[in-house]
Amino acid sequence: MTRAKRGGTIELRVLMVSTSYPLDPHDWRGRFIVDMAAALGRREDVALSSWAPPGALPPDVMDALLPGDGEWLANLSQRGGIARLLRQGAMRGSAAAFGLLRRLRRVYRASRADVVHANWLQNALPLWGTTTPLVATVLGSDYGLLKLPGMAFALRRMLAQRRALLAPNAEWMRPRLEALFGGVAHIRTIPFGIDASWFGVARMPVEAPRRWLAVARVTRAKIGPLFEWGAEIFGPGRELHLFGPMQEPMAMPPWVRYHGPTHPAALRETWFPQASGLVTLSRHDEGRPQVVLEAMAAGLPVIASGLPAHRDIILDGKTGYVADSRDAFRAALEHLESRENNRIAGQAAREWARSRFGAWDDCAVRYAAAYRDVLDGRA
Repeated sequence: MTRAKRGGTIELRVLMVSTSYPLDPHDWRGRFIVDMAAALGRREDVALSSWAPPGALPPDVMDALLPGDGEWLANLSQRGGIARLLRQGAMRGSAAAFGLLRRLRRVYRASRADVVHANWLQNALPLWGTTTPLVATVLGSDYGLLKLPGMAFALRRMLAQRRALLAPNAEWMRPRLEALFGGVAHIRTIPFGIDASWFGVARMPVEAPRRWLAVARVTRAKIGPLFEWGAEIFGPGRELHLFGPMQEPMAMPPWVRYHGPTHPAALRETWFPQASGLVTLSRHDEGRPQVVLEAMAAGLPVIASGLPAHRDIILDGKTGYVADSRDAFRAALEHLESRENNRIAGQAAREWARSRFGAWDDCAVRYAAAYRDVLDGRA
């Protein structure tokens, strides 16, 4: 199951599959997949192949796309991805899901990988009928998938055929996964890392007007009560800048400064340094929002809704605030607009992000250990 690699060390052949990947350097989609793949590709003990929408692969990562897969995945990505198509209607979503499962089944049977690393649970389903060991990254959107009739049963049947480890990227997800799959798979939380460049952001918050940022796909669930609570809170002296693609038609209040899709470099170099903090009042199925981790690493306090995903990473009153009402939201904004309060909370956020999650190379260590444990039967 292993092969000799550079320097005589031991190599594991890993096939990573993802249905989200940036198509070009300015694409916002699937940025964490690039970071994850790059960190794993840097390891001497892992030979990584990637099956994902076409885009520039990191060094030492091989392309596993079969003929026709790249064009099909690019089209799927342009249409908003499999989860969005399923929400739009049964016919459109079912056709896309069938096409995805058929192509994944083909690549799994052509692969000679020692272990499959599937990002999102649906991408592991076509392993049915094989015994290939599996490590599956479980994300927040997988919780919506598990609500579909028969889905948990189908996943259990697939998992029972192999050695498998389910890796939620947040601890709050673990109990339900244990309840559903504890008998057929090992459950281990593997938090994502944070690109080291975020820790180097030098903050100089603008004090007049204060600038608060929201970075999210524009959907009703992702925006949550932000437009409702923000009315009469934001205005000329306190600006809200919203970044993200419009994925549902929504009326944009006149006080919102909407910038459309963005890129991490623009946030890191232009917006994060001058902002007072990040706000997210999402009601979406979140796992562990990467943009929140990046903001914390950059030294920004975060004000967030009370989702388990937010409570899992925000130390309320220390690195930011969890706000469950409009009054609490306003109070958090006002408290963090004190220069000293903002500095203390931002410093605490950065230190917490560094100690708790680390960089992507730290994450790669965690995944490499998971691969070995699955292959050796220790998981």
